[in-house]
Amino acid sequence: MRILIAEDEPKTRRYLLQGLREVGFSVEAVDDGSAALVLLREHRFDAAVLDIMLPGRDGWSIVKALRAEANRTPVLFLTARDHVEDRVRGFELGADDYLIKPFAFAELVARLRNLARRSEPAGEPAQLDVGDLHFDLLRHRVERAGRTLQLTPKEYALLLLLARHRGRVLGRTLIAESVWGLCFEAQTNSVDVLVRRLRAKLDAPFPAPMLRTMRGVGYVLDADGD
Repeated sequence: MRILIAEDEPKTRRYLLQGLREVGFSVEAVDDGSAALVLLREHRFDAAVLDIMLPGRDGWSIVKALRAEANRTPVLFLTARDHVEDRVRGFELGADDYLIKPFAFAELVARLRNLARRSEPAGEPAQLDVGDLHFDLLRHRVERAGRTLQLTPKEYALLLLLARHRGRVLGRTLIAESVWGLCFEAQTNSVDVLVRRLRAKLDAPFPAPMLRTMRGVGYVLDADGD
C-alpha cells in the first residue's frame, strides 16, 4: 500500500513514517496541506492520512477539493479534534474514516487496510499466481508449490512487486521507492540485503530458482526458473 501522511507535528510525523514502513507500507509524508493536495492530485495513493489543522491548507479543504475533482483517494482524518460535529463535518465533506489522537497504532493500520480493500475496483483479483507461486492478496500470504513462505512485511512487498512485474528487470531505485517509500536512500545496500533474505526463503528450499540478479541492472522474477 502507498500512503500519504500530512502531519505538521514532527514527532508524530516521524512516528507514523517509521511505523507504517515497518509494516510494509510505502509512505510519503509532508507537513503542509498545500503540498499534500498537490501530491494527491498528481500521484496515486491507496490512502491519505490527514491532520485537520495544517499550515497552508487545512484537512477540510483538501478533502473538499479532492471530492469536487472526483478524486476518490480514501482519506482518514487523524486529529485531536474529538467533537461529534467535527467528525460529522469530516464525513459530510467526503472523508472515509476518522481517528482521534491519541490513537493505537494497530488500529490505524487495520483501518488503512480496510480502506484499501473497500476502494479496490469491482473485479479486482484477490489472488495472483506466478509459476508455482500463489498469492492470497487479501490475507498477505504467499505459497510456493503448496508450501507457505514465512515472509516479513518488506520481503512480501518485494516479492509482490516482482511478481506483478514478472519477467521485467526492476532496478534498485524503483524497488527502494516501492518498498521503503520515496525518501529511501537508494545508494545503501538495503535492497541487496532484502533480496538475499527473500532468496533464502523463496529459492533455497526449491530445486528451480525464480529470483535472478541481472548484474549492474537489477532483479527479475522468472516464473520458469531458467
